Amino acid sequence: MPRKGSGTYPFDWAEIAHNVKKAASWMCVRCGHQHDPGAGRSLTVHHLSMNKSDCRWWNIPALCQVCHLHIQAKVDLERRWMFEHSAWFKPYVAGWYAWRYLGESLSRNEVIERLEELLDLERVL
Repeated sequence: MPRKGSGTYPFDWAEIAHNVKKAASWMCVRCGHQHDPGAGRSLTVHHLSMNKSDCRWWNIPALCQVCHLHIQAKVDLERRWMFEHSAWFKPYVAGWYAWRYLGESLSRNEVIERLEELLDLERVL
């Protein structure tokens, strides 16, 4: 059964989405494709938690339409992970783990510095 979104977009969503795309250099963080609407690769911003009001950096990656549609209902931050995460996903899920397990709201740079430690919080052996 498909997951359903919740929450509402914040009043400044357009600005938030623009800043996320700009920070990603107008490239999809999953496949690296440039923003190219003519080729069906418009850059979007996806809420991994499916909660439109949650705009923490680790919840809103810049994804092209193809990647956005590919992961739309597949990523569930609440689900325990049994396999190694994809390289693009590691910083986002590590940010989630920091918040979920440690109660820490870390910046992207702080997460990158502690990436393996944070991923170990939910690594299944």
